Amino acid sequence: MRDISNKTVAVIGAGSWGTALAILLARNHSFVHLWAHRQAHADNINSEHCNSRYLPEISIPDNLKATADMKTAMTDIDLVLVVVPSHAFRDTLKLIKPYMDGHTHLAWACKGLEPETNKLLHEICQEEMGPTIMPVVVTGPTFAAEVAKGLPSAVTVACPDEQYAEQVARMLHNDLFRAYLSTDIAGAEIGGAIKNVIAIAAGIADGLGYGANTRAALITRALAEIVRFGVVMGGQQETFMGLAGLGDLILTATDNQSRNRRLGLLLAQGKSQQEATKEIGQVTEGLHTAKEIYTLAKQKGVDMPITEQVYRVLYEGLSPNDSVQALLSRDLKPEQG
Repeated sequence: MRDISNKTVAVIGAGSWGTALAILLARNHSFVHLWAHRQAHADNINSEHCNSRYLPEISIPDNLKATADMKTAMTDIDLVLVVVPSHAFRDTLKLIKPYMDGHTHLAWACKGLEPETNKLLHEICQEEMGPTIMPVVVTGPTFAAEVAKGLPSAVTVACPDEQYAEQVARMLHNDLFRAYLSTDIAGAEIGGAIKNVIAIAAGIADGLGYGANTRAALITRALAEIVRFGVVMGGQQETFMGLAGLGDLILTATDNQSRNRRLGLLLAQGKSQQEATKEIGQVTEGLHTAKEIYTLAKQKGVDMPITEQVYRVLYEGLSPNDSVQALLSRDLKPEQG
């Protein structure tokens, strides 16, 4: 393992994923400031030496301290890693901006688009932080609990400047957590966003009892959707065949640790969107991303039938069973179309 003991990191967001990444960085010998939105949450993490709300079985290393004070979190740091829901991303950047200096790296591990504007997160970063801040996204097929437990995992660290991405990747990388580099930040963000929508579709199909054949077909055709949309949005096709695309898609569409997949399962059981999200109890990014991707696809003329059916279930009252039937009744077409 590399000696990175002189680095100090602020992780902004003390949910399950933020906490898992904070634990990873602490185990990699970084000093970590974990910022929580509420003082009571920060106090509980420090006193219990775990995040009892999100990762109760995982011990917090001694070199990780939680705080609800942004100035404290951002003092003398080398990297700030933002891990908040995508709808809070812009406001979070505004909170940290006064504390950024010339040597501080900025990265985020958020997946989604900004509501209303439908902008990718690196576009928001450019607007709020200016051209001097190099954007870095950390994304890929990872469940928080497995990373926190130290199970083998891999991510993509994407930045237009590969050398800059490597500096962030070195802080995350160890023998059980591999960080691969990419310069395709748009493709990495798009893959991480759309897979949440597809996970809802997979949950619906499985919840209705359509079986493994249907799931495999859905994931494969969903990948075609992601590539079509992603290339139009400026992403590179090969990105969607890697960890940020296919890898993340397989993970969230097939395992019930995925909140988005669970949302689809609950909808298939006849529960309303409100009942399902309440039962899950955490932010389900695909709920908002479905609307944002559907809107962008219409604007850009990209055919995304699976995304469209998820949107119709969530926002137009279409029944889950009718959404699957609508996909099955589409006209014959070449597979590569």
